[in-house]
Amino acid sequence: MPTSPVVTRSDFPALERNLGDVQLTYLDSAATALKPQVVIDAESDFYARLDGAVHRGAHQVAVEATEIYEGTRAKVAAFIGAATEEIVWTKNATEGFNLVAYGILNATLDDRANPGSVDERLAIRPGDTIAVTQVEHHANFVPWQQLAARTGAEFHVVPVRPDGTIDLEALADLPERTRVLAFTHASNVTGALTDVAAMVAVARERGALTVLDACQSAAHLPLDMGELGVDFAAMSAHKMMGPTGVGILYGRSELLAALPPFITGGSMVALVTEQATRFMPAPMKFEAGTQMTAQIAGLSAAIDYLNGVGMGKVAAYDLELGDYLLQAVRATPGARIIGPESGERLGLVAFALGDVHPHDVGQYLDAAGIAVRVGHHCAQPVHRALGVQSSTRASIGPYTTRADIDRFADRLAGVRPFFQGTA
Repeated sequence: MPTSPVVTRSDFPALERNLGDVQLTYLDSAATALKPQVVIDAESDFYARLDGAVHRGAHQVAVEATEIYEGTRAKVAAFIGAATEEIVWTKNATEGFNLVAYGILNATLDDRANPGSVDERLAIRPGDTIAVTQVEHHANFVPWQQLAARTGAEFHVVPVRPDGTIDLEALADLPERTRVLAFTHASNVTGALTDVAAMVAVARERGALTVLDACQSAAHLPLDMGELGVDFAAMSAHKMMGPTGVGILYGRSELLAALPPFITGGSMVALVTEQATRFMPAPMKFEAGTQMTAQIAGLSAAIDYLNGVGMGKVAAYDLELGDYLLQAVRATPGARIIGPESGERLGLVAFALGDVHPHDVGQYLDAAGIAVRVGHHCAQPVHRALGVQSSTRASIGPYTTRADIDRFADRLAGVRPFFQGTA
């Protein structure tokens, strides 16, 4: 059993914070990870010294800003096993999924106006299907639901089993004309890891594009997009100890080249005339307007920090401490774990606690300085499928300790007696 985090806790200033007369115990890393001081300093330093517009000037400040912007792109590509030109900057993962969905919508409209003018893989036609799983975060569910509605495609939902894991046997029911299969690498509700190879194999049999939600996994597991074999993947820097306001979209280079942009304007054009506009090649054609370069500088520092620790060590620690967290919740009288209690999973546990509302659970814990997430976690379909409207979720990071989980478990044990005693 792990005895200490794989990072230095003093690197994270938020952990020094007191809430009233108690010190913060942070168990909400699945929502957003705490930032090490080097990330905070990198973003601040950019504003202090390098606040130049990228790709827009020949002066030294702009050149240095561009070097950070493009250098971080290459660093992220290496971090997730991709080519540099396969990385697109977005403001978050949600925008990344929408970029792909709206790009496909634009390709579909182009195809309908001029049949055969776009890559066949990107055109949605009557009788086609767009599929997601029931466990998806709304960010990888709603854009595809909307795309289906706007193109007239069937919207197909792959169900979950009673333990909240994706029903792989139900993949056999995917229509032959499935064009998109969107799925999570690791659920933000159940913590369960998806058999990516099985999903990709079924999609390839049908000629469908695969879109992976890697928001949870990118912060806890080594990633290699080539090995995973997906066509697109999105993740958010703020879950990887980086700043808010910047996301990462991975896309196979040939698909990014064929995908039309959905935000247009400055910086993403090669030529603009009164008659027409010619776009830059990918990834720049997707990066219109002034970019979030200060946040990208912070992400660069976050990647350096994670590489310094080693994602193998982060993953091993997450596995061991995550099991300790799972056992702590399991031992709490009246607790029902939302999701599987075995198998490959990340260090997060969502649960219901008898008839006590999750918001009451969260407030009771917060009074002791313990931060957890309550609600439906932007994943209403899977909550309904598992018979609850909402849940409480505790999640760990590389800075979490056994003592944090022990404090949480001790306080959690008092929730039901407290509310039953005041009913």
